[in-house]
Amino acid sequence: QLQLVESGGGSVQAGGSLRLSCAASVNTYSTKYMAWFRQGLGKEREGVAALVTTDYSTYYADSVKGRFTISRDNAKNTLYLQMDSLKPEDTAMYYCAHRSSFLPRSALLFHEWYMYWGQGTQVTVSS
Repeated sequence: QLQLVESGGGSVQAGGSLRLSCAASVNTYSTKYMAWFRQGLGKEREGVAALVTTDYSTYYADSVKGRFTISRDNAKNTLYLQMDSLKPEDTAMYYCAHRSSFLPRSALLFHEWYMYWGQGTQVTVSS
């Protein structure tokens, strides 16, 4: 059974950087899509970034384009989210998610389509 564990969250000042990690408990060779989502207090869960494992294409929410980078280390079964130029509005609980079956690219940043989730890691950005 696949389990995902996020780490790397913390508190930083605006303009700072953090790198989140999402370690999978088993080999993720069958995973087709990996993604990061976030949920601020009282807000809906929103897609941040997604990666398609078959061709390594990446997709980002407009709010994080040019600041966040999603990547994967196959040998470590780990997904990363490098977050630079952080803003107070990036404050949220960040979750990683996996999906093994086909998903249209238009749906990659919608949380309803993902089956496996981590427990989340908190990111707090102060001004």
